[in-house]
Amino acid sequence: MERSAAYGFSAVMSGAFLLSCLLFAAVNRVQRGPYMDEAFHVPQAQAYCQGRFLQWDPMITTLPGLYLVSVGIVKPVAWLCGWTGSVVCSTGMLRFINLLFSAGNLYLLYLLLSKIHQKNKAVSGFQRILSTLTLAMFPTLYFFTFLYYTDPGSVFFTLFAYLMCLYGNHKTSVLLGFCGFMFRQTNIVWTVFCAGNIVAEKLNEAWKTELQKKKDEKISSRKGSFSDWMRILQFLIKYLTSPKNLVTLTALTWPYIILVAGFCVFVFINGGIVVGDRSSHEACLHFPQLFYFLSFTVFFSFPHLVTPSKIKKFLLSLRKHPVQYSLITAISLFLIWKFTYVHKYLLADNRHYTFYVWRKVFQRHELVKYLLVPVYIFSCWSFADTLKSKPIFWILMYFVCLLAVTVPQKLLEFRYFILPFLIYRLNIPFPSLYRQLLELAFYIAVNAITLYVFLNKTFQWPNSDEIQRFMW
Repeated sequence: MERSAAYGFSAVMSGAFLLSCLLFAAVNRVQRGPYMDEAFHVPQAQAYCQGRFLQWDPMITTLPGLYLVSVGIVKPVAWLCGWTGSVVCSTGMLRFINLLFSAGNLYLLYLLLSKIHQKNKAVSGFQRILSTLTLAMFPTLYFFTFLYYTDPGSVFFTLFAYLMCLYGNHKTSVLLGFCGFMFRQTNIVWTVFCAGNIVAEKLNEAWKTELQKKKDEKISSRKGSFSDWMRILQFLIKYLTSPKNLVTLTALTWPYIILVAGFCVFVFINGGIVVGDRSSHEACLHFPQLFYFLSFTVFFSFPHLVTPSKIKKFLLSLRKHPVQYSLITAISLFLIWKFTYVHKYLLADNRHYTFYVWRKVFQRHELVKYLLVPVYIFSCWSFADTLKSKPIFWILMYFVCLLAVTVPQKLLEFRYFILPFLIYRLNIPFPSLYRQLLELAFYIAVNAITLYVFLNKTFQWPNSDEIQRFMW
């Protein structure tokens, strides 16, 4: 990092942390007690603080990573500062843990952007810092900086594992991946993603060699024609059925294989991926979740994905390949028809924005979910178009992980989209400075609105005296 960039990043990080501290104080001043899922997380962490490690709330569905890390930080600090009584492991103290994770996430995002785009010399240090700040302010993640939820810590350990993977420190990556798994079980998918980076790199090397042997460099692996995809599929089958190649890949990815094997043992012994209340977190084939994620991504990345040039390019593609798009439309309609699930929480909890998205959009008419197919198709095309600079096998590997982390979820919950969005956003080319500034301004506006609404626009249920607040 150059000296000027280092000074600039230090200033941005300090300013962002100061702003977060001020907002943190405002949130804790207004909402002193546990709210929403904090009603489960805070008492559980406090039980751990008191040494009751065998006590467990059956309503909690994630592993105790958040509580263990919280105790590991709060107890030594309390001992050093001489704190006693209710201040130790209080709701505010536990929430502060996520403020620390948020600062760590900002630093990790900068390191990841620098590593992933290190060959792009046209990108200035200012643009890297600007993109880092933008991603750190990503509304769905930033909001939970101020509450005691698993998301900031989950993102921290997963991004840290990804960074170590890119630097070739695979044992460290696996250890951090395990920590991420302890925060949220579905993070095992991103451990597979890290291993997939190694496999994709080897596949891309072999694919280039294959093309050179056949002197067929003019055939692009990204054109998307049926013959190109068949060629890639044949190569993939041939490569992965070779014992020599399998031994090589196993030797490179064995730390990840051990962790994934351990995860399989956990699922077998536990009887499923969820701990605690399984009735509300049943896995299913919810294919429209992929469409929701793509729409979510287009909404939060509209400066990059919804531009006049992209729309024009999409319409040209539509005109050039009508048969393919007709087939995609038919498949999408079928998946929506047969595999749409509506979770009871989505319909019952009017504190979440997803409740209003579903009621105002999808419940307006039975046909709305089908009429949105053109939006989904454009979102998918634009999403894939921004990834075309990545090697083909990396793209395939990412999409497999994206399907694995979204489709089994029955509940439409924007928090589940945070990690796949961040990994996607980290890997797309740097946009123009104007688009970066527009994206940052949009994120700041969304954060300002959501925090203002959370703090000031309260309501009460008819059968309860508790104050309710709107949130992601």
